[in-house]
Amino acid sequence: MSKNIIVSNRLPLQIVEHHGEYNFVSTSGGLATGMKSVHQHGNSLWIGWPGIEHDSIQSNQWNILKKALIQDKYIPIPLKKKEMEDFYYGLSNECLWPLFHYFIEFSKFNQKHWNSYFKVNRKFADAVIENLQPGDYVWIHDYQLLLCPGMIREVVPEVTIGFFLHIPFPSFEIFRIFPWRTELLNGMLGADLIGFHTYDYQRHFISSVKRILRLEVSYNIVDYKTRKIQVSTFPMGIDYQKFENIAIEHFEQKKEEHSEIFNLLREYKMLDQANKIILSIDRLDYTKGVLNRLEAFEELLEKYPHYIKHVHLIMLMVPSRSSVPHYKRLKRETDRTVGRINGKYALLGWTPILYFYRSMPFDHLIDLYISADIAMITPVRDGMNLVAKEYVATRVHHDGVLILSEMAGASKEFFDALLVNPFDKVDMVEKLMQAIEMPIEEQQQRMERLKKRAQRYDVTKWSNQFMDTLKETELLNHDETSIKINETMAQTISSQFKNAKNRLLLLDYDGTLVGFHENPEKSVPDKELYDIFDQLCSQKNLDIAIISGRGQNFLDKHFGRYPMTLVAEHGYHQKLVNKQWKTTDVQNVEWKHHIIPIVETFTDNTPGTFIEEKENSLVWHYRKTDPELAKARVVELKTLLSSLVADELKIMDGDKIIEVVSSRVHKGVAATQLYARKVYDSVIVLGDDITDENMFADLPQEVIKIKVGTKQTLANYYFKSQIEVRPFLKRLY
Repeated sequence: MSKNIIVSNRLPLQIVEHHGEYNFVSTSGGLATGMKSVHQHGNSLWIGWPGIEHDSIQSNQWNILKKALIQDKYIPIPLKKKEMEDFYYGLSNECLWPLFHYFIEFSKFNQKHWNSYFKVNRKFADAVIENLQPGDYVWIHDYQLLLCPGMIREVVPEVTIGFFLHIPFPSFEIFRIFPWRTELLNGMLGADLIGFHTYDYQRHFISSVKRILRLEVSYNIVDYKTRKIQVSTFPMGIDYQKFENIAIEHFEQKKEEHSEIFNLLREYKMLDQANKIILSIDRLDYTKGVLNRLEAFEELLEKYPHYIKHVHLIMLMVPSRSSVPHYKRLKRETDRTVGRINGKYALLGWTPILYFYRSMPFDHLIDLYISADIAMITPVRDGMNLVAKEYVATRVHHDGVLILSEMAGASKEFFDALLVNPFDKVDMVEKLMQAIEMPIEEQQQRMERLKKRAQRYDVTKWSNQFMDTLKETELLNHDETSIKINETMAQTISSQFKNAKNRLLLLDYDGTLVGFHENPEKSVPDKELYDIFDQLCSQKNLDIAIISGRGQNFLDKHFGRYPMTLVAEHGYHQKLVNKQWKTTDVQNVEWKHHIIPIVETFTDNTPGTFIEEKENSLVWHYRKTDPELAKARVVELKTLLSSLVADELKIMDGDKIIEVVSSRVHKGVAATQLYARKVYDSVIVLGDDITDENMFADLPQEVIKIKVGTKQTLANYYFKSQIEVRPFLKRLY
């Protein structure tokens, strides 16, 4: 039975030491809550750090705790203090966190931290591999483990992996700053499904994939090596029912059962029906926009003094990374700003801001939610922000107003909140006024729609949808029109071919015998390929032909010494065994004089592109240019050329090329002519791109046609990638 393997930086519980005794304590948070249903239902493992530094605990005690965790389907990853400093506090939180939240000036690029990040990701990957069985699904979480999917894929290519990023993915212009950007992207692309909270993050990721790795992307599908990877949006929810039910319970409690803060806030509201409570809840972090919020509140009191004594700002800040200099500075500035505002506006019996710097029990948190008339959630950058959803879930009377930053992922769902730009103080003040003055009828209309969204797309729906989509991705790399050649089939095909009396082997060059290179002239045969042809050409009753778009000089230089047929420029030039080059159907190439100036104009306007002129064709290469610019230019150029070329010319899409060539000469014609020269008992043809489809289409059905790559094809078989071709060719001798 297959199982789900959840991988996160931390387990949903931690080992806590108290006076020499060790206990397990559950942790709170969106991820712990969100993955609970996935972990508890069915066969599942959760891999992560147990919250205690490994070198602070004795080995015998660790073994006891580890055994207890494993019994509850948790696999603990031991991390030492130094690893936590460099991997977690270093690369993850002093580099990736600020960079992905657009705080470039806070990012530290440290080689030592990167080395530790790599090693710890490897440690997580090894733990997954050790516990992996055929059919298992792996779901990896967040920015601490960006390399992990690729590391697992290297060792277990057939595994199904999902990855979800819980923070924003930055724009290309920001992400490109990261020194190890290529490694991170390749690591993430080890997954079959990559999820983000919003379409903006998805779009930024795809842009970086196209511009940095130069990969083909069709809508949300990335072509990567031998696989297709789906990139999609899954906005994370909360355990809606839990928050709503507990809020109802708190409303039904007697006065003596209520918390002190609940009674305090209720008394304040009973003094005057016009009194409003504004709630601000954040973890101490520079991404949360706390100072912007305080300044807006101060501006409200300054410009509209009639609100003095009638509004309370309740600000809860949960300590986080308190030893980091940036966070220390933020704490000092927050304390100073709160003190200044309170000192300026406080009256007898009324303080504008009630400020709490501490963690708060869950029940007290619910009391804050149900007491607040307004929740002001205004981060300057946030992946999702589940606090906004928690506030909505607790509004059991369908009243209250949510002021929400446009920079939070939740804003893409909560259109009925008062959306605000946290950098615009005027806008913030106006939204505060609107919230304070909003009639109850409008509050209820807005809140009903917000609650409906939060309830419908809760955390269970989020996790189920991701897992269902992950399982469906297995179909992405399955081509129903052709059959993937496995080990058994390769053996069968090669045995039949070797035992045939007369045999023909037709081979494309670029993308089939060798991989692609930014500079085509550098994509030359290596020793292994020469050794293969030495062996193939020594076989009896075997005719071989290379049918390529390359020019005759290139083919002659690298393959002229072999007793085989060479076909250049898709069939325009042919050189049979022991014969001279012959030009097929000499064409009028005057058309090139008209087409070249047009293509040159596009080359001038599209940096990184260049023209390759052949005798019977013209090729525009765009592999080196910006992929998004290239995409637009390709459409423009093809549209223009289509209106100009005559019937005897054809426009072909290759791998990062556009080629204009005679429609009377193509690989299919050349392949058919070679096939007709003898009666062959077995024929194999291999090719990878659109020009090779002419061979697959024109040759008879009994020919073994093998596509190199996973794109749709007329071939009856396929290899996933070019690297599978050479081992197959070695089977033929």
